[in-house]
Amino acid sequence: MTSVLLVDDDNELTLMLVQYLSLEGFAVQATNDSETGVAQALSGRFEIVVLDVMMPRLSGMEALRRIRAGSQIPVIMLTARGDNIDRIVGLEMGADDYVPKPCTPGELVARLRAIMRRVRPFVDDSQPAANHLKAGGLELWPGRRQAAWHGAPLELTGTEFSLLEVLVRQAGRLVSKQDLSKHVFGRPLAPFERRIDVHISSIRQKLGQRPDGQPWILGVRGMGYQLLSD
Repeated sequence: MTSVLLVDDDNELTLMLVQYLSLEGFAVQATNDSETGVAQALSGRFEIVVLDVMMPRLSGMEALRRIRAGSQIPVIMLTARGDNIDRIVGLEMGADDYVPKPCTPGELVARLRAIMRRVRPFVDDSQPAANHLKAGGLELWPGRRQAAWHGAPLELTGTEFSLLEVLVRQAGRLVSKQDLSKHVFGRPLAPFERRIDVHISSIRQKLGQRPDGQPWILGVRGMGYQLLSD
């Protein structure tokens, strides 16, 4: 069972989601207080968090910031439908995905399962070499979801790791945004959707610049991204 923490002050929605997710095989615990939600998210007892942006007292964004300061646990944000600012800010702060409200339980279940497939991949211990990827100073261990940059641990969110894994496997080649979206999110990229750009921007900041001042991940407008390995 995947353990899910649901943080939302809408009691009616929360009750419905808890019942639905439980029927779908998730172990769900809910709280309508964001400060309590932060403490529980950092407790190590949960595998993924569903966090509403519009929370009283402590906003969902501030709760996300506090969670990210101490944990890389996957976080799905619940945002008002059509509120692109909340979505972009949430992604920039380290959210792994978002679901617009009012959301259908089926969509949330699909997003939860997609993220958990990325963070808990099947590991074939008989092929250890397949579980180590290297491109220049960048190393990834997909089975452990760990990364290193020039020998130092590289902290990535679940979505950032998945994007970087695709780029490392295709190092030196241009990967289209549509291919990235299909591999990482399991669906085509919607028109004008910026989530990949936001996550790539975060990865670039963590990798720093090349000696020539250019980023390690090059972007080709309207096409995709390319990881440079040297």
